[in-house]
Amino acid sequence: MKRLVYAIIALILTNNICGATPMEAKEETNNNAAYEITMKQDILVFMMAYPEYVVNAQKGEGGKVYLIMKSGKKILYDDMKKKSQDEKFYNADLQDVLEQVYPLNHDGGLMDINYDPGRVRNYQLLNEVYGYSNEGISKNLVNVSGGGGNHRFNKNNGAADSLKKALKELAAKDVQKSTAQGDYLFPINGTFNYRQISGTGLLSPHAYGIALDLSSNSKDYWKWANRQEGEKRMKAYPKATVNIFENNNFVWGGKWGHFDILHFEYRPEIIIKAKYFGDNKERKVWYEGVPIDENIKGYINNIENSLK
Repeated sequence: MKRLVYAIIALILTNNICGATPMEAKEETNNNAAYEITMKQDILVFMMAYPEYVVNAQKGEGGKVYLIMKSGKKILYDDMKKKSQDEKFYNADLQDVLEQVYPLNHDGGLMDINYDPGRVRNYQLLNEVYGYSNEGISKNLVNVSGGGGNHRFNKNNGAADSLKKALKELAAKDVQKSTAQGDYLFPINGTFNYRQISGTGLLSPHAYGIALDLSSNSKDYWKWANRQEGEKRMKAYPKATVNIFENNNFVWGGKWGHFDILHFEYRPEIIIKAKYFGDNKERKVWYEGVPIDENIKGYINNIENSLK
């Protein structure tokens, strides 16, 4: 008994000497546990979102965690660097991509200026899935008809099929016959365009053939209008249209602080994270809430075995 008491006293003294109180040590343990859970959830999300491309996870030197791609390339989950939102925009790791949860059920005003879930992109991942160059991406493009025209979109990872389904659902609602909705949607302004995001040097998601711009208005973009004008435009946008695109794994730029209201982008990882891990509730197991089938069982086993 005395030995146990002496051991506890020694542990407390050691923590105090090192500058950590027992409460701080407990908080750090809890934070580490929460981080591990979030990391596992994020990796599961990427496996679910890119099932043909993400084949495993791996813990490497120094405890760094990587996604293993079908090509054999590794993509770092977390570089452990503290970054501003601007730095994440320019140099995002996978953890940065999923850090801000997309607000699926948000019906209020504009998000805070630096709340941009989906606007942060990991270019290694996009390159692996959709193509590394104009020529490589162009080989993956197919025509998707709808909305009064044909739209070039990337066939990889189900992107073109998802756009086709979204446009078909919109057509079923006869939105073209409704001036109230049709004016927001048509004419569609464009899909594939191998270009950079203005003023950034970064490839636009349009360059990968995974983004769609609908009918343009001068109040649609954060560089064209002030926040009050953008918020008014965003609130008037047809919710049924947004829901249809979100249900088909597209994020809407109207839910970014740097608003881009005419813009929809195929980002299944963002939508999957929001659907299954978008709350802070405690779970009995870290993957609770995800629909379990044989594929997902395999992903979970891979994660558990790889990240021990």
